[in-house]
Amino acid sequence: MIAGIDFSLLTVEIFTAALGLGLLIINLIVPGNQRSATGYLTVLGLLGILLVTLSYEGVEKTFMDGMYIIDPFATFFKRLFLVAAILVTISSLPFVKKLGYNEGDFFSLLVFATLGMMVLVSAGELITLYLGLELMTISFYILVSFKKKDAKSCEAGIKYIILSAMSSALLLYGLSLVYGLTKTTIIEQIASTLAAGTMQPLMALGIIFLLAGFGFKISLVPFHMWAPDVYEGAPTPITAFLAVASKAAALAAFVRIFLIGFPAYQEYWITLVIVLSVLTMVLGNLVAIPQTNIKRLLAYSSISQAGYLLLGIVAFSSMGIGAILFFSIIYVFTNVGAFMVVVALSTSTGSHKIEDYSGLYRRAPLLAVVMLFCLLSLAGLPPLAGFVGKLYLFIAVIEKGYIWLALLAVLMSMVSVYYYLLVVKVMFLKEPPQNSGIIKVPNGLQIAMVFSLILIIVLGIYPKPLSDLAMSVAHTFFPFSF
Repeated sequence: MIAGIDFSLLTVEIFTAALGLGLLIINLIVPGNQRSATGYLTVLGLLGILLVTLSYEGVEKTFMDGMYIIDPFATFFKRLFLVAAILVTISSLPFVKKLGYNEGDFFSLLVFATLGMMVLVSAGELITLYLGLELMTISFYILVSFKKKDAKSCEAGIKYIILSAMSSALLLYGLSLVYGLTKTTIIEQIASTLAAGTMQPLMALGIIFLLAGFGFKISLVPFHMWAPDVYEGAPTPITAFLAVASKAAALAAFVRIFLIGFPAYQEYWITLVIVLSVLTMVLGNLVAIPQTNIKRLLAYSSISQAGYLLLGIVAFSSMGIGAILFFSIIYVFTNVGAFMVVVALSTSTGSHKIEDYSGLYRRAPLLAVVMLFCLLSLAGLPPLAGFVGKLYLFIAVIEKGYIWLALLAVLMSMVSVYYYLLVVKVMFLKEPPQNSGIIKVPNGLQIAMVFSLILIIVLGIYPKPLSDLAMSVAHTFFPFSF
């Protein structure tokens, strides 16, 4: 312990940073034809760090005067990021092998993006939060445009940089307004300062800027304009990581800063959150219907899922936060599972058009079955895990009296069933293209897909262990009743 810092509490972050730097060094000193094991080394390293998080069970400490927080809420999300990173790394192996260059750089950036997420969810003050957010985002800048010879990837990278820079400026301006009015960057101290006063116009402006900044990172309507193009142009494994882990990290930071920092102004900002949730669910689902590209369809699906996740914040309760935690874990396996199928098929055919999934059941039964269950889980159909996740979110808002909002969410889920079944129809009922052969799937990718499929089914039939964990974390994060 040095200067009040217990470095043992930073073990996960230190190991993650060491892994990222180690992968960079390997890329520099190992000849190009011998770097094929870099991805497997990344998986082993991330698995080891995931095991280290087990030692954090029940730990709830802050240090550096509350600048950094280690609590069950942060630990839960760090495990989520690590699991997502492991699955994405496995799904990246065929992509990186086909790419043929900078393997170490790719996996190192993926690890550093994970580190940024970890810092983001443990940040107890505004500057640390912003640093974690930018570490994550800058890593994604490079990963999105990693296919440097692909025009769509480069275009996606440029769009992401420009729009993300604008959103970061809005967020930073909002943070500066909050600091200027409260004279502190510590989130808990902000809450105590605001509790004694009345809403000021500048504070309202600061909260609006914060909502806009986080809305971009979570891809909420109307701040979603970057998502479809970036998701389509980015390497498919990175699209999955953006859709799952970065969204969860930004949402976790949103929860911490708004529910801990601004509970005194809940009646003001909760109305804006309700509007954003409604717009996101409606537009995300309706615009997904005419899509002909599977990545753009999943992009709009991801946008709509963000609207469902906001229901937990609207509930402003331990039940609502527990539902967010549960749904976030389910979303990792469901969404990454779908994108793993996209990776396998695009590696074989080079296409992302939905029509190229014709007769997939005959060409690759495993891919078709995994995609089927993942899409049905995203739609929220029983007895799959997605149904339970949405059910908890709906119950949370109903308990707070927002019955109309829950009914709207159910209606939008029914709409999503339609466009998901369009993909299922193509896979199972249409004839495969002429001269199309059997699609070979790497063993590692098969194992990861089967693992995700099993969890989607098991957690739908028997959700109690995960739901109990999520609710216990939520009660620890909010030991009082709203």
